[in-house]
Amino acid sequence: MIKNSLRLIITVLLSVLIENASAQELHVFVTEAQTADSIPLANAVYKGRKSVYATADSRGEFTIQRIDGETLDISAVGYKVRHLKVNANTPDTVHVTLLADTRKLQEVVVKAKRRTRYVRKNNPAVELMRRVIAAKQRTDLSRHDFYQYDKYQKITMGVNNITPDELEGKLFKNSPWLLDQVEVCQFNNKLVLPFSVDETVTRHLYRKEPKDEKDIVLGQTTKGISKLLQTGKAMNTVVKDLFCDIDLYDDQVDLLQKRFPSPIGSTAISFYHFYIDDTVYVNQDRCIRLQFMPANQQDFGFRGELYVLDDSTLHVKRCDMQLPANTGVNFIDAMKIEQEYTKLGNGDWALTTDNMIAELKMTDLFSRGIVIRTTKMSNYSFDPISDKLLRGKASIVYAPNAKIQDSDFWTQHRTVGLTKSENNMDSFIKRMSKSKHYKLLMFCARALIENFVETGSAETPSKVDLGPVNTLVSRNFVDGLRFRASARTTAKLNPHWFMEGYYAYGTKSHRSYYGATVTYSFNKPEYYPLEWPTRALSFESTSDVMAWSDRFLKHNKDNIFMALRPNSVHQMFFYNRQRLNFTWETNYGLGTSLSVQTESNEPTGELYFKNMAGEYVPKIRMSQVSFAIDFRPGQQFINSKQNRVEVNFDAPRFCLSHDFGLNHFLGGNYNYQHTEFSVYKRFWLGSWGHFDTRLYAGAEWNKVPFPLLIMPRVNTSYFEHQGSFNMMKDMEFLNDRYAQFNLAWDLEGKIFNRIPLIKKLKWREYVAFKGLWGHLTDKNNPTLSRNAADPTLFRFPQSTHVMGSEPYLELVFGVHNIFKMFEIDYVRRLTYTAYPGVKVNGIRFGFNLVF
Repeated sequence: MIKNSLRLIITVLLSVLIENASAQELHVFVTEAQTADSIPLANAVYKGRKSVYATADSRGEFTIQRIDGETLDISAVGYKVRHLKVNANTPDTVHVTLLADTRKLQEVVVKAKRRTRYVRKNNPAVELMRRVIAAKQRTDLSRHDFYQYDKYQKITMGVNNITPDELEGKLFKNSPWLLDQVEVCQFNNKLVLPFSVDETVTRHLYRKEPKDEKDIVLGQTTKGISKLLQTGKAMNTVVKDLFCDIDLYDDQVDLLQKRFPSPIGSTAISFYHFYIDDTVYVNQDRCIRLQFMPANQQDFGFRGELYVLDDSTLHVKRCDMQLPANTGVNFIDAMKIEQEYTKLGNGDWALTTDNMIAELKMTDLFSRGIVIRTTKMSNYSFDPISDKLLRGKASIVYAPNAKIQDSDFWTQHRTVGLTKSENNMDSFIKRMSKSKHYKLLMFCARALIENFVETGSAETPSKVDLGPVNTLVSRNFVDGLRFRASARTTAKLNPHWFMEGYYAYGTKSHRSYYGATVTYSFNKPEYYPLEWPTRALSFESTSDVMAWSDRFLKHNKDNIFMALRPNSVHQMFFYNRQRLNFTWETNYGLGTSLSVQTESNEPTGELYFKNMAGEYVPKIRMSQVSFAIDFRPGQQFINSKQNRVEVNFDAPRFCLSHDFGLNHFLGGNYNYQHTEFSVYKRFWLGSWGHFDTRLYAGAEWNKVPFPLLIMPRVNTSYFEHQGSFNMMKDMEFLNDRYAQFNLAWDLEGKIFNRIPLIKKLKWREYVAFKGLWGHLTDKNNPTLSRNAADPTLFRFPQSTHVMGSEPYLELVFGVHNIFKMFEIDYVRRLTYTAYPGVKVNGIRFGFNLVF
């Protein structure tokens, strides 16, 4: 029933726009004459009926209405047009072969022909592209003191390529209301069912001196299923980041959270093969048409056509490109991009059209997703811009009424009209909500995707959510099997005040635990107070059990998947914590926090506190004031119910924190000063993937017992995490000075894609190198004879060691993208391998869906 309900949402009925639902069809397979390879995205149109056309999929297949007596023209970029006469003798299934187009122009002598050995020396296409690339700066709008323009963008998500056979099944007969939502997509001539549409109107502003650039969002609206599944428009945020705007004039094109060499970028000559094809007119502008494709088809690059103005500017007038069918990108069955530049009144050329269509294939069930991004730029102006409009450091600013604009606003600013189905999206969702399995479907989807169970309904939004679901059952050394019940309020109860809490019970320890937090949000989050930007004051009180390494987990320590660990963690402690925290984040990426905290720790399991005299210390208490700065310029987040997730990993991150421990303050036993600093930056290496760099440094400046020393970031799970050590044991090393690095290189298949047979698997290489220099000053070293009677220090646990001058090192070799989602990493510990109980080799896993 659930499977049928899922299919109900993502599958559609026959479009009423088809001229004859019972008409016969031609099934055509398009291949290349020389190699017999399929030709993806070939176009077909009847010469006498331009309204009847089709586009081949990634396998070179398409279906089109059969019209006897007409001529079907089949074409593709770089191939001669094939004219197929359709008559009574034409079979229902036709194999069509296309010849490579090696035409020569009268204006240019072409020496490098398709399917012959490609050379760059004395190649007119290469020489032309060198001039195009050299001329790029002359078309840069940033040379003006000011410029601005309006941008309208529409992103539609839906189900693609529905066949008539599917429409005759029981599923569709039971849901006739789906018929009204079906339409023919103008970009691929296939039947689609749009289920979400997001519209945004933005005014882009630029000032040269002092340099500033800002987007003012004048209007934004979202309709469809994406509003039902997750808060904060998370689905649309992801789609906008994956299928983002493209700037050909950048050296690297950001797309699908990857970087592709631009066909007019600085590395284009070495990465692409170029072929001069023809001279044509595009909107009355004479252009030279060039074809381009990656030199190695397995590399992450584009294939398509450039239309370059045949004048001294050599500006790109138009670009039509696609991802090659055999590229290493996951989940993309076909993708086409269309861009067009227009000459402005002052003589400059500017981008005015930027359209993209992506046909997705995620799984067999969700095999026909489609994303259509339509973008139009207009109203270019170079007049001075008021300082008032550029005030503030935020790069994106929302107008006060941006999310509540009326129909008159959209009528005025919508430069691309809505289709019938897009316009009827609200009606579609309303009718869907009345379908038989809708409530069960949405309940399961929310529990699975959002990890919370809502207590409301469509008529009464949830004021209290139950969860996280994955913390209901867990396990640790002290508690054995552990049960937990959690809940929290939402913005539907109160837009400023929020409460959350949990109760847990350990079946082995027979102890009860709790956690409770009250938060006041100064802004009005859509659902949860930790949504970006967070501006809140919170107070929490918690009594629970944990290990020191739990502080470095990327998820909740009660996650059910933490029940199994490669190394058992037996040294734990009970803690009782009260904390008052103030957090304020700006729109431009700067976050600050100030907190006051008191916490008591009581050792349990195999952990003990013993002073230098050999006496057991049952409990210690620390009270501190903490201050932290977190700067992430350009960072974007998904605001989900459970937490917020970083969307783009290109944004650098700088963090600085300092803790002031105060003796006798709120019962605290120690004075201490603890400082930590970290930096993250991603570097792109063109077709060689990307390189992530993480650097950490910290110091404990005072004499303190070992629970207040610095423990390295230890990862006790079966999953490889950047920034933590896999083969280091919990509390194996303790320091009061440290410096750590984590270097991770994702080659994105650069090597595997060149190995026969292996390249078909689309595996991707991963290499990481991690290290830590740690130092323990004499004042904090309990193993020194001079500290044998020190009243402040504690004896180290039996398994804890003092690091020498040699750094701790780990090396990771991984194979990622196995079945497009799994990762397997081999981890090797390189130093400090002689300690008892140390594991030198390990296997770690990961689960990651990336394009």
